[in-house]
This record gives sequence, structure tokens and C-alpha cells, in this order.
Amino acid sequence: MFTGIVEEVGVVESLESGRLRIGASAVLEDVGLGDSIAVNGCCLTVVEFTDAMWEADLSEETLERTAFRQLGVGTPVNLERAVAASQRMGGHIVQGHVDAVGAIVERVPDLRVRVPSELTKYMVEKGSVTVDGVSLTIVDVIDDTFSVAVIPHTAEVTNLGSKQPNDLVNIEVDVIAKYVERMITPHLNS
Repeated sequence: MFTGIVEEVGVVESLESGRLRIGASAVLEDVGLGDSIAVNGCCLTVVEFTDAMWEADLSEETLERTAFRQLGVGTPVNLERAVAASQRMGGHIVQGHVDAVGAIVERVPDLRVRVPSELTKYMVEKGSVTVDGVSLTIVDVIDDTFSVAVIPHTAEVTNLGSKQPNDLVNIEVDVIAKYVERMITPHLNS
């Protein structure tokens, strides 16, 4: 589990044959093999590391469901280690399970993202959403887009400040909304 509070922006060093290598430092301070690190909001498993980089294997499922297909050498990526039980919960509950790929419509500070329309039912004004692993508060939802206000600090310490229109981003909607839907749907026609 994650919080959506990015700890570091790493850099893609390579992506070959399903193996992703990321240059980083802060997220490697207490890393171990098998640990989880979210990359742009997608939970990946550390399979190799040094003091300046780490690697993860990407399945076909991960490549198909994320914006990782656009990653190239030098691409900045948001990184967050799995939350520790003793840690403050600064963002919201984030699983690191990407629901869909969205596309940037408008840049920060008033970031607007287009998503598959079936996801917007999980979005509400003042609700939570994760964009490339960043926990954000929804301003509005219109048709197949939503907007979030990105403060200057967040734009500076994440990759969101460099995103341009049509750039792809990983989206994770609030898991609580999905659970509520699953629990009440069988009772709607009763």
C-alpha cells in the first residue's frame, strides 16, 4: 500500500526485454529484494539494486495497462516506497494498481486529464485520485475528464510539472469507491 506522496523523482536508465532500470537514491536507503516501490503509481517489485539504481521485471499485463510504453531513457518517474505502519498517512490509500491510462488535456496548475468514461463514476468533487502516483484532490468531473489543482510544490517535486498535452499518465481511482459500488450493486434492483 502507498499514500500517493512521491518521495523522489527517479530517471529511467533502460527498459529492455521487460526489465526496467531506474536511477534513484532516496527510495534505495533501506531497500531489499522483493520490496515494493511505486513507479508513476504502479507497484513494482525490486529484483536487483545498487546504491544508485534498481530494477523491476514488467509483465505483459503491466505494459498493457500502464503508460510505461512511452517510457524512454531519461524519462523522469515518480517513486514511492510502500508505506510503513509507523508512517503518517499523508495522501490517501493507494494500491499501486493502475486502473487506466489517461491523457493530459491541460497542463498544471489546473491539470485536466481525459480518462475512459467508465472511470468517472468513481470520481467526485473533493474526492481522491492518483495521477502518475501522485495523490490529488478532484476539482471537477466533466464527461470523460477530471481536473485537479496542482500546487507549485507538487509540480516541482513530481513529474507532473513537465507533463504536456497528450502525454499519457497512470490513473488509479479511489479503491473505497469501487468497494462501495460492489457492495451496493446487488441490492439496487431489489
